[in-house]
Amino acid sequence: MKKRIGSYPLVRVEGSGRGVVAQAGAVLLVETVRRTGLDAAISAALEPWRKARTVHDPGKILLDVALAVALGGDCLADVGLLRAEPAVFGPVASDPTVSRLVDTLAAGGTRALTALRAARADVREHVWKLAGDAAPDTGGQVTVDLDGVLVLAHSEKQDAAATWKKTFGHHPLMGFVDHGHGGSGEPVAGLLRPGNAGSNTAADHITAARLALAQLPKQYRRGRQTLIRTDSGGGTHAFVAWLAQRGRWLSYSVGMTITDAIHQAVLKVPASAWTPAVEPDGGIRDGAWVAEIDAGSDCVTGWPKGMRLIVRKERPHPGAQLRFTDADGHRLTCFATNTGGEAIVALELRHRQRARAEDRIRAARATGLRNLPLHDTAQNQVWLEIVQIALDLLAWMPMLALTGQARLWEPRRLRFRLFSAAAQLVTTGRRRILRIAGHWPWTDVITGALDRLQVLPNPG
Repeated sequence: MKKRIGSYPLVRVEGSGRGVVAQAGAVLLVETVRRTGLDAAISAALEPWRKARTVHDPGKILLDVALAVALGGDCLADVGLLRAEPAVFGPVASDPTVSRLVDTLAAGGTRALTALRAARADVREHVWKLAGDAAPDTGGQVTVDLDGVLVLAHSEKQDAAATWKKTFGHHPLMGFVDHGHGGSGEPVAGLLRPGNAGSNTAADHITAARLALAQLPKQYRRGRQTLIRTDSGGGTHAFVAWLAQRGRWLSYSVGMTITDAIHQAVLKVPASAWTPAVEPDGGIRDGAWVAEIDAGSDCVTGWPKGMRLIVRKERPHPGAQLRFTDADGHRLTCFATNTGGEAIVALELRHRQRARAEDRIRAARATGLRNLPLHDTAQNQVWLEIVQIALDLLAWMPMLALTGQARLWEPRRLRFRLFSAAAQLVTTGRRRILRIAGHWPWTDVITGALDRLQVLPNPG
């Protein structure tokens, strides 16, 4: 009997295997593209940029790059992952063809971006109808979170500049629709900005909000049923006035910087006016209290009518340092909202749940936004649209096909458990069958999700 040496079995490796498919779980994304009609929509949107007698459809090329990014790629050349599996992904363009398309769309400027965004908006409305009770507008309200992202650059790229964190790169402003505690979120805005762009630039927040609203179904593009949430970067007079403008009437919940006027108003709040903050399950949040600053206070004067200023004080976490604007040993935070008729503890909890936007940003960093791989700003804006399409697919597939805790899986876990599954490709007659490894722990999740996708009606 031979003695085993080492902790792992010794395996002989040969490069002559046939009928084996890597990344077989990616059929979930391919089927999502097919059932939502995203392929037809993107192809129709990019038809003006399709040259005569061309072999590859520009829409298919762009979607192939988005699929590669969804599977973990971070540059255009990673589309080679799909090219290696033509039985699953079909014919894939060469790297030079992909690069030429990105250059063409970058030269198309706003017209090309508008066409892509309009196609995504149409498909998004269709997806929400398919999702039924799992759609983010099930409760009659849609929540959009706006937040900035720092993307580092390690070379001299156009518009790369020193950031407020003393790093070097870009500072895009992103928008995400919140799916609530039972889901993830999907991107609806991506505004590429130089690294030195301000965190509280009202004009950029207005532009990002316009992009986000254009991605929503028409009934949510104005009115109180749409809530815009931001951190203190959105707490400017111009942006809040734009949100509350007559005819737009959007709901908002925006963070506010603790100014000296707000600090003095907080010190005047009587002890009896502080209410214990609550947790999502309804329990009391230990060491946190909420109060509303009087509408007649000087710090509310000059803001849009109906604005409420709500402040929270909380015992700092161990090791946290207090700021000059904190008081009585408590960390102070403040936000403004125009939602009336609700208890301040519920409004404070709703605003605190804006922290889910940080999860969406983490997912975006893991899906092509860790760096901007191209040189020109116009090219990187196209890349940002590709990243958003990839994130759309990673949000729509769980919303339409996964259940339970699997709906909450972030991109890294989806790749590790579902997309990386191996399979055997069997051709019989005119049918091709993909047999996913039976010993894979999440094979049932994959096959169950495919069953749910395949019962959806075909688009059109």
